[in-house]
Parts: sequence; C-alpha cells; structure tokens
Amino acid sequence: MWHRFIFSVHFLGCAAAFAATDLNARPASAHAQRATSAAAHAKPAAHKRKAASHASRASSRTRARRPSKFRAKALVSRRTSGAHRSVRARRPAPHIIAQHAAIRKAAFMPARPSFGQAFGLHETPDALALRSSVAYVIDQNTQQSLFEKNSRAVLPIASITKLMTAMVALDMYLPLNEILEVTDRDRDYEKGTGSRLTVGSRLSREDMLHIALMASENRAAAALSRYYPGGRSAFIAAMNRKARALGMADTYFSDSTGLTSRNVSSARDLARMVRAAYRYPLIRAFSTDREHSVFTGRKTLTYHNTNALTASNAWEIGVQKTGFINEAGRCMVMQATLQNRPLIIVLLDSSGKYSRIGDAQRIRSWLIHMPDVKQMTQTGIPAPYPGT
Repeated sequence: MWHRFIFSVHFLGCAAAFAATDLNARPASAHAQRATSAAAHAKPAAHKRKAASHASRASSRTRARRPSKFRAKALVSRRTSGAHRSVRARRPAPHIIAQHAAIRKAAFMPARPSFGQAFGLHETPDALALRSSVAYVIDQNTQQSLFEKNSRAVLPIASITKLMTAMVALDMYLPLNEILEVTDRDRDYEKGTGSRLTVGSRLSREDMLHIALMASENRAAAALSRYYPGGRSAFIAAMNRKARALGMADTYFSDSTGLTSRNVSSARDLARMVRAAYRYPLIRAFSTDREHSVFTGRKTLTYHNTNALTASNAWEIGVQKTGFINEAGRCMVMQATLQNRPLIIVLLDSSGKYSRIGDAQRIRSWLIHMPDVKQMTQTGIPAPYPGT
C-alpha cells in the first residue's frame, strides 16, 4: 500500500513540473530565432580561430627555440652513464683563433722596406746591375777601390756586427775553454727571434765564437758579451772603442748580435773591419768552416755556414760574414782571393734571399774577365743614412 502511495506522489510531482514548464514557455520571435542560430554557429568558429591563434604562437615559440642548422651541427649527442645528453662541440680557444688570424693576415702582408729601399738607394744605377743598394770592392793590399756603389751610405749592418764581437772577445785573451751558460738575458727581446741554443745550454767560449761566426748564432754572441769583464755594457763600449781605433768614423754599435737596427756602418768602414778581422787566425777558421757540431750539455747540435759560397770550390774565401734583419736587408762581407789577388767585398741591403750571392758572382765574373780594370763606380750620387 505504501509503495502505491509513493508512486502516486512521484507521478503527480512530475506532471506538475511539466505543466509549469509548458505554461511559462513563450514562443520566440523570428529575429530572436535567427540571432540564436547565428550565435550557435559563431561559437564554434570563434573557438576555431582562438585555437588557431594559440597554435600559431606555439609554432613561433617552437621556431624560436629551434636551433639553426649551424648551431644544430655544433650539438652532438653522447651517452654518459646510460643517459643521453647534448653537448656543444669544442671550439678553439680565443687566443688560438687570434693566432691563426694573425698568421693569415701576415701571409698577405708585404715585407717592410729596408732603410736603403726607403731612401731610394736601390734606384741607384750601376754597371753590373747589382741587386744590392751598397757595393764596395777594394784590393786588400793596395786598398785601391775597384768598384763602388753608395759606399759612403750609412745603414744597419745586422749580423756583420759579429766580426767586431769576435775581435773584442779575442782581444781580452780570456780562456777559450771556459764554459759559458745561456740564460734568459741572452734571449732576443729586440726582434723576438728564436734560437737552437735553449736557456741552460753550456758551451765553451771557443764553441760560442765558432757558431756565432759560422752560423750567426745570436745567443752565442749575446753570451760572449755578457761574460766579458764588466758585463755587456763594458763589451759594447769596447766594440765602439775598437771601431774608432780602426778609423771607422761612420760606425756605431749598440749590441753584440746585430739584431738591432742601431748597429750602423758604411761599406768603407766595413772594409776596414774585414781587413782587421783577417788578422785573427780563429776568425778566419771559424767564419769559413762549413759545418760544426757542439754539445750543449743536453744534446748535440750541428750547425752549417750561412754563406753558401764557402761550399763552392770556385771561391777562395779567407773571412766572411752574412747578416739579415728587415731594416738592413741581405748583407755580406768577405775577404776573397781571385787570380792571386786578395780582395775585400762588401754588399749591403740586397733585395731577395739569394741576390747577395748573385751579386758576388757578378763581381767575380767581372773581375776575372776584366783583369786590367782600374776602377768602376756608379753613375749616381751616394745617399748617406739620415742623422749621421
């Protein structure tokens, strides 16, 4: 009986709710129906546009985060402890990049002109068409001038300096077997050049002289001046005193190696120096030796002569020395005997690696084929080095 009563109440409540809903409903106008229909259609379109906008912004962010193809190549994956991670490929250190850039730049930079080129000495014509700005040939016995070209011009002389270095070192009669050690003070702080003689190398004074004259070893020449009584400054002062004693009025020395452009002289002065150096038996022997080996206390080094003419049987050379720095160009001085005639030849500021050798060969050929020549000079006017 109770379930019938509950069912009746539920039925009556549902009917009343339906009747109330039906009574409150009013028919909508045609305009309202159209508006409702438009809103119903517009809502999905707005959702679509909003979704498209979100997708576009997400795509832009994705593209911004996406690495370029060059950056992507710099990212590599590797396995570390069973997990994958991305690491940036190694790049050279900044100082390495700078060094490589400097090397590439230097490879295309023209060489700086020598002092002789800067002052137009290369333009001076001569009968032999020499590549050297300065040339001077004299008879060693009579001191007669046979050929000259800008012989009074005062220029840097580079390692020709080492002939004076050897004379001053030998004049003190210091023990030739004394061991000299190369230190940081013997390094080249002028040009920054290197050397096969590392700091700590120990050689006898004789070996230092030998490789300084034959192979133009700069640290050997520097060590010789440092072991001089009174030190390096006293050695340089002795070099300039020796120059004045020889009558070398256009000459000045600032160091014992010739790496500085402040070491200057003229061809006429250098002829006097070569003639004086020829009187030293050790200088004659060491400067013309073709090869020499030394033991530095660590290893054995073999040196060769910087003058290729010493290996030629066509030349009889008594003393020689070569030199080069950018400011001086290629230089060479030597005492040589041609057809039993002792000569002194000075060549300064030659352009080209082998041009001084070529100039010496031209002079030799000219002297051989013209034995009765008295004198030949250039047609131009010698130009002195400024400031002297």
